[in-house]
Amino acid sequence: MALITCNYFSDVLGYMSKMVVVLPQAAKNRIGMDCSAGASNGKFPVLYLLHGLSDDETVWTRRTSIERYATEMNLAVVMPTTHRSWYTNAKCGYNYYTHIAEEVPEIARSFFPLSEKREDNFIAGLSMGGYGAFKIGLRNPEKFAAAASLSGALDVTSLLESLGAGIREEYERVFGPADGVKGSDNDLFAVTRKAAESGLPKPALYQICGTEDFLYNMNTEYREMVVDLGFDYTYDEAPGNHSWGFWDEHIKKVLSWLPLKKN
Repeated sequence: MALITCNYFSDVLGYMSKMVVVLPQAAKNRIGMDCSAGASNGKFPVLYLLHGLSDDETVWTRRTSIERYATEMNLAVVMPTTHRSWYTNAKCGYNYYTHIAEEVPEIARSFFPLSEKREDNFIAGLSMGGYGAFKIGLRNPEKFAAAASLSGALDVTSLLESLGAGIREEYERVFGPADGVKGSDNDLFAVTRKAAESGLPKPALYQICGTEDFLYNMNTEYREMVVDLGFDYTYDEAPGNHSWGFWDEHIKKVLSWLPLKKN
């Protein structure tokens, strides 16, 4: 496998940014790993894997064994950075939604042999990244076959309403005033209902959260809303809190769930 850090210029953001990429390598003699398969038709299926609020593009490779898990599945993984952006075109700041949903896949495919086919493209993330993965997957169903959220911060409307003054100012620089988020393209509940009614192909959804996680209640509220909307939807929960031990264990479930085609 190859583990690559890319520095690239973003036309959307107007500055240099970074992504970390796991690219499988066909190698028969790697000790302790099965890396014998190559890319189908020369291009790999790809998972865009998003970080949480306090992290960056390196965190999944530092805190989990995602490199080993993905390589054994012959899956490329692209991990971009978006700082504390909520994967959103900010009211006061940069257009991170457009950057991740549109620009990062184009740049990654220009660097690496990644499939552009919908059935080979997936998106997932944890916490803030779980929100971002569902929002991007549901708003771009022609691009992504599946989206997964681990311990997702899925209800930004209730978050904005409950925050103290200091951090609320930060969130409102991203989303705008709290009373303008509900029903907008940044309200994941509204986005999900709109996707269900659109008549477009729906991405498969996988959601998991720890039962001791401080975001557990908003995850069960999202489950209650989405379960009757006609999605290929899988919900899971397990003992655990908002921690890397939980995410390292359960990202393996996400990878196993992905609808990967056999070579």
